[in-house]
Amino acid sequence: MLARLCKINFVATLLEVRDLRTHFHTSQGIVRAVDGVSFDIKEGETAALVGESGCGKTMTALSVMRLVPKPQGSIVGGEIHFQGRDLLRLTEQEMREIRGAEIAMIFQEPMTSLNPVLTIGRQITETLEAHERLSRDTPEARALELLRLVGIPDANRRLSDYPHRLSGGMRQRIMIAIALSCNPKLILADEPTTALDVTIQAQILELMRELSRKFGVAMMIITHNLGVVARYADRVHVMYAGKVIESAGARDIYQNPRHPYTLGLLHSVPRLDQPRKAKLDPIEGQPPDLWNLPQGCSFSPRCKFVIERCKREVPPLRDIGAGHRSACWVAETLSQGKVSSS
Repeated sequence: MLARLCKINFVATLLEVRDLRTHFHTSQGIVRAVDGVSFDIKEGETAALVGESGCGKTMTALSVMRLVPKPQGSIVGGEIHFQGRDLLRLTEQEMREIRGAEIAMIFQEPMTSLNPVLTIGRQITETLEAHERLSRDTPEARALELLRLVGIPDANRRLSDYPHRLSGGMRQRIMIAIALSCNPKLILADEPTTALDVTIQAQILELMRELSRKFGVAMMIITHNLGVVARYADRVHVMYAGKVIESAGARDIYQNPRHPYTLGLLHSVPRLDQPRKAKLDPIEGQPPDLWNLPQGCSFSPRCKFVIERCKREVPPLRDIGAGHRSACWVAETLSQGKVSSS
C-alpha cells in the first residue's frame, strides 16, 4: 500500500516553526527574507501561507527544507521542530534522509523542477531508490501505481516519456506523484497551480485535497490566491515583509480579519455577491524595500488605520482570542473596513 489509509485527526502537532530568521547578505546590505516567523502545522491539516510576491513565503518553505541558496543565504536563528526533532540541528546527511521521505516539496514551476534529460519513470524511481529498500523490479511498479493514482492516462507509456512531451497540468501531476512516492507526513506545495489555466488549476487542487484526505498527509500550500485559501485550507498564515502578521482558521480569516493587510487583500478580490460595476479597493502603495524597512510596523506606510504607535513600535504576533493571532496594535477594534471607537 502507498500510504496510511485512514485520515488523521487534527490532534498532534507535526511541524513547529519558532522565530525563524533567514537572511541574505548582498552588496546593498542584509535582506531579512524571513524575519521571526512562527507557526504550527498539525497532523492531517492543510495550512496556507498567503501574501504578495516577495513577502517570504517560498523562502520560509525552503528554510524548512534547509534548501536556502548559499553562500548568500543562511538561516541565522529560530527553531524548526518536526516530530520532536529540531531540523536546524541535524547534519546534512540526516536532513537528506528526511527530504522526500518525511517532508516533500512541490516546487513552483514543474518544467524547471523536472529534469529534462531523464524520463518520468526514472525521476520517480530515483526518489524511491534513495529512500526505500525495494527489490529490483519494485520501483518501476510503484512508479506506475503512482502515475495511475494521480490520474495520468496511459501510465505505462508515460513512464518512458520526457517532461517536454507533457502538458503543464500533467507535469504538475508528476510532481505530486514524486512528492507522494515515499509516503511523507508533510508536503510543502509552492504555488502548485502557477501558469495553469483555471480548469486545470481546479483539477490539481481537488486532486491534492483528495490525496491529502485519503493518506492523512499534512500540507502547506503557498499561494497568493485567496480562492484557493477559502476552499482548501484549514488554517491560514498571512505574511508581509518576512513576517507572519495574522494567523487564524480559514473561516475566521474571511469572516473576521484582524489585520489591515488581510482586510486589504480580501477587498482586492472580485466577489460574486457584489454588483457588476462595483469597484475593487486595492491596497495603495508598493511592497516595502526589504533593504530599508520603515521603523515600527512594515505595513504602516500603506495602512488606512495607522496610529502613531504603529510608526514607532513593531507589533508582536499576539493572541486576540479563539486561536486568532494578529500583529497589529488596533487588531481588537478592527472590523470589516473601519476601526471601532470602542
